[in-house]
Amino acid sequence: MTEHKTYLGPKQVLGFIANKVALGAIVSDTGVTADSNGKKIIPAGSPVGGDDSTLENEQAVLSVVSDATAQGILEFPVDVTGGPSDGTLIINGYVNENRLPDSVKITDEVKSALNGKVTFFKRNK
Repeated sequence: MTEHKTYLGPKQVLGFIANKVALGAIVSDTGVTADSNGKKIIPAGSPVGGDDSTLENEQAVLSVVSDATAQGILEFPVDVTGGPSDGTLIINGYVNENRLPDSVKITDEVKSALNGKVTFFKRNK
């Protein structure tokens, strides 16, 4: 008898994966609240940024933002329970807002900051 198992992973936030540009980035735990298990997880699709450009300084530490300091969108969840951690930052691509977790909101300020780099759209999941 064949046994079938289903494993759940994070939803893909990208609308099109072929044209994305993503870089490694350091993501801070600042302002991230622990869940009921004591884990601090930043969801995929979260906008991150800060005053120090990760394009000019690969050691720049980015935080979750909702303003014009946004530098990109996290492609995958990042566990910052133990402090700042590595993440994958989408700096160019197409993000489907309908695939973002309910806890992630993309503000007009973030959209303006990433205009011409990241295109946001809403299509059926």
